[in-house]
Amino acid sequence: MDNTQLGDITLEVSEGIGTITFFHPAHNSLPGKLLAKFKDTINEAGQRDDIGVIILKSAGDRTFCAGASFDELASINDFETGKEFFMGFANVINACRKCPKIIIGRVQGKAVGGGVGVASATDYCFATKFASVKLSELAVGIGPFVVGPACERKLGLSGMSQLAINATAWRSAEWAQKNGLYAEIFDNVEVMDEAIKVLALKLVHSNPEAKRLLKQIFWEGTEHWDELLEKRAELSGQLVLSDYSKNAIAKFKGK
Repeated sequence: MDNTQLGDITLEVSEGIGTITFFHPAHNSLPGKLLAKFKDTINEAGQRDDIGVIILKSAGDRTFCAGASFDELASINDFETGKEFFMGFANVINACRKCPKIIIGRVQGKAVGGGVGVASATDYCFATKFASVKLSELAVGIGPFVVGPACERKLGLSGMSQLAINATAWRSAEWAQKNGLYAEIFDNVEVMDEAIKVLALKLVHSNPEAKRLLKQIFWEGTEHWDELLEKRAELSGQLVLSDYSKNAIAKFKGK
């Protein structure tokens, strides 16, 4: 089967906590079909009355999200297809931004590219010490244009630019916490999950209107992101067609 058709997104509800889990066998990478379902699932969870808080996580042990699907990137041959693919990440970030529920991130392992963007779009992010980060887009001839605003909002311009410029270097979970991406880091998943459950249950029993208003305040100044991220998707959609990008993506896939 085509790798771009694999993977799944699930939503489970227990004790007022809505847990969204994404999975793809290629290190939890995100092809367009999965990104579309991801966005729809976040929107659904945000509107359900039986959900008081959302946990966003991925399956598996060591990789939170490998970012864009390189199989799909390699197949892009026209601007509209390229823009549509990168709009998938834009739509997920904007769904997190506009969701009226507080979203807790659970990052158990490495996050690359779009994966850093997804983690940045959560409202409070937990991680393990294995959750190093990298924005690898420049290394394949593109740039973290779509995820950049979300990353900059959490890491600041300095932190985001360090990741964007040194695109092949991993930064540790401790670095990510120091720069604001992670709120708390843990030695293992078991301890992290206990802490997530404690906070999630507290939030479930907090005033719904107060949580909604707080969420609005957290994201003040991002009201233009629908248009901004579409423009960024157009930049990436154009760059991915270049010979440089096509050669770099082919070389990466060949490793």
